[in-house]
Amino acid sequence: MISEKLKKGHLLIAEPSIIGDLSFNRSVILLADHNKEGSIGFIINKPLKYTINDLIPEIEASFKIYNGGPVEQDNLYFIHNIPELIPNSVEISNGIYWGGDFESTKDLINDGSINKNNIRFFLGYTGWDENQLESEMQGNSWIIADNNYKNKIIGKSTTHFWKEQIIELGGDYLIWSNAPENPYLN
Repeated sequence: MISEKLKKGHLLIAEPSIIGDLSFNRSVILLADHNKEGSIGFIINKPLKYTINDLIPEIEASFKIYNGGPVEQDNLYFIHNIPELIPNSVEISNGIYWGGDFESTKDLINDGSINKNNIRFFLGYTGWDENQLESEMQGNSWIIADNNYKNKIIGKSTTHFWKEQIIELGGDYLIWSNAPENPYLN
């Protein structure tokens, strides 16, 4: 499950030691891009109280919006698994695509061609400058995992996703699977 080298498509699982950081405590991030200039990802397990219709009233759907990360939270981003329907998408990996023609996307959602298992919307993203993510990895902030869900991760339930990932890691991580979100309040 654990790989040695960062690459787009991997999952970054927040170490249990990240406590008190509202964005990253118990986060699972899909790494959307990773190169020598930096990295970009989307937190996939932090739904907000908004739906796509709340933000864009002409879209007649109630797809949840997720907190993608602390960068550019006034911008809407999306990933999907239907590149044949959404032109100008960029493949992340494993049949997961980032962005594409938004006007076509709105029309496809409204006519029922796209459902919540095909697309996920985010306010903001997570970004790292050159070598910043590697530095955080050396500081034991993140655990790298392969995305075994491939493009099905888009429809994956998020309520207990971090806990599920920690249980899969096993070993010393198992004790953290049932710990409260803030152990100091225990």
